[in-house]
Amino acid sequence: MRLADPFDLVGDDDIGAVCVHGFTGTPYEMRYLGEQLSRAGISVDAPQLPGHGTTIDELDRTRWQDWVDAVERAVDAMRARTQRVVLVGQSLGGLLALYVASRRRDIARVAVLATPLWLAGIAGKLAPLLVRQRLVRALPKLGGSDVRDRRVRAENPCYPAIPFRALGELLAFMPIVDAALTDVTQPVLVLHAKHDHTAPVACAHRIAERTQAHRLRILPRSFHLIAADVERDIVAAEVITFVRQGELSCVT
Repeated sequence: MRLADPFDLVGDDDIGAVCVHGFTGTPYEMRYLGEQLSRAGISVDAPQLPGHGTTIDELDRTRWQDWVDAVERAVDAMRARTQRVVLVGQSLGGLLALYVASRRRDIARVAVLATPLWLAGIAGKLAPLLVRQRLVRALPKLGGSDVRDRRVRAENPCYPAIPFRALGELLAFMPIVDAALTDVTQPVLVLHAKHDHTAPVACAHRIAERTQAHRLRILPRSFHLIAADVERDIVAAEVITFVRQGELSCVT
């Protein structure tokens, strides 16, 4: 199996997690977390979002609605095999998890990891201009993926560049999710890293406030891809505890 491929892991029949990767990324970002969830008895489906894991040209042909539809299909498939479904999303995956949860009451819980409501630094300021002007087709990721762990950065099969037409879709989707946050009534776990160079940590505080999150935790060492980075064990433990708390509250 390629590192970029979607994966499906069997756990208990009671609960399943749909784990969604980020923009220009692949299910690789969620592989470690998915394996830990499966070991804890939770079934896992990590789909590959449309336009990802193939070519940049294909990503540029997708719209944010295509990404939403893919998550909806994964939720429906997981609902057919488990009694309860939780959504776990990294970056764009977190945006998708929040948006889908705001529209569906059959989602039990939502865990969002390093989720951007806006982009950080100069990239965040320049991105709207570059998208509008179409001066260049794509921006190379000169430093690779935003992750502290060197092994993960070296083997991560994400795209080496950010296509601007698809980036425009991401930028258009962010305020839509922001407006939907108060419609998320499920318990929410928000995890973010202090040194995230992609999604400002202030996004985590806004998400936590507007969703009345069950828990917010800021990690001191990781960069953006926290599900795979140096504190991935902490992330996995937080998500497993959060999911299992839902199981206990369902029993009581």
